[in-house]
Amino acid sequence: MSNFNDDFNKNDFVEVKSWKEGEDISYSSDNIKKNKPKKGMGKKFFSYLIVGVLCTSLGGVASSIATIKYFNNKGISSPSTVQSNSEKTNNNTVKTSSSSVPLSVANIAKQVGPAVVGVSTKSITSIDMFGLPETQEGMGSGIIFNEDGYILTNYHVINGAKQITVIFNNGKEGKEIPAKVVNYDSSLDLAVIKLTEDVEIPAVAEFGDSDSIEVGEPAIAIGNPLGKQFLGTVTAGVISAVNREVTVDGQTQKYIQTDAAINPGNSGGALVNTYGQVIGINTAKIGGSQIEGLGFAIPINTVKPQIEKLIKPLLKIGISASNITQNIAKRNNLPIGIYIHQVEEFSPAEKAGLLPGDVITKFDGKTVKTVEEMNALKQKHNSGDKVEIQVIRDGKTKKITLTLSE
Repeated sequence: MSNFNDDFNKNDFVEVKSWKEGEDISYSSDNIKKNKPKKGMGKKFFSYLIVGVLCTSLGGVASSIATIKYFNNKGISSPSTVQSNSEKTNNNTVKTSSSSVPLSVANIAKQVGPAVVGVSTKSITSIDMFGLPETQEGMGSGIIFNEDGYILTNYHVINGAKQITVIFNNGKEGKEIPAKVVNYDSSLDLAVIKLTEDVEIPAVAEFGDSDSIEVGEPAIAIGNPLGKQFLGTVTAGVISAVNREVTVDGQTQKYIQTDAAINPGNSGGALVNTYGQVIGINTAKIGGSQIEGLGFAIPINTVKPQIEKLIKPLLKIGISASNITQNIAKRNNLPIGIYIHQVEEFSPAEKAGLLPGDVITKFDGKTVKTVEEMNALKQKHNSGDKVEIQVIRDGKTKKITLTLSE
């Protein structure tokens, strides 16, 4: 089967860039590039920005930050003995279990650290003047949450990835295992990936209760800042605030705020309480020349209700496409909708008769102007469902029936 993945892009139509099928593009494309300020922009303009903690490189040049947005059970009384903090399953997987007394940072690192992995990605960011793809490497973090090799991470870590590799942090030289995207929710910046090889799982993290945390409690961040060489880095701080509303690329969510150091590469890593439980997914920070210690994590109680949905495989169409905005439509004399660049071999799209150059304007009987809208409709269905798609082809309207698959 072709290695081509389904991709979308919400960037300028005339720049063909590759993204994962159905992605909502809630993060600026600049979050995976080394950004240069536009002419005339003063330092003051960039003195405050929210950045995603994803480490990337383009053309061999490392980017130290990933811009997400341009202005464009609490304490339990201690028993007399400490319970065991981990247990081995039949297949030798270490399953972390919470302690009934607070643990030292060192013990937390030993217990939870092996369940936090590196997530290395390769993406195609553009097509050069010779028609050749330009690739970019990225590095984030992830959390193993079950013994079948499912890993929780941020959506912006795997956004657009053509290849994903997981790097174990188990005290030895990091073992690299291929992985694939299972599903994601870009509006929450969450994704689940799964190992594609049978390997011994080093550890499985336990989720805690983020609703029970209080300001001032200790917090430990585990992840992979700045790349593979700093795999499994542990930093400690406190819970600085809870339910902190932060707007990232136009979407406002409530986060846990912490002063535990979170740096590029920490995206998707674990924020852990003193009982060895994951209470948050490290996601973003506020950076600037005069700003320190403002890191943000998605509360784990926001994540837990989504897990069942996220381990359900993403339904597939099999196209590479771009959103056609009003400006793009005017410049290129196209209708507003979703422009198909490529159709994957043997995919539902190919079988249904979709062609490059088609513009999708309706999906399942409803008007769609963006990939986000089509994706929301698609995920209401199950594998094997038939949906009617309306496209504009050579100026004429055509209706096509497509069978969704995983």
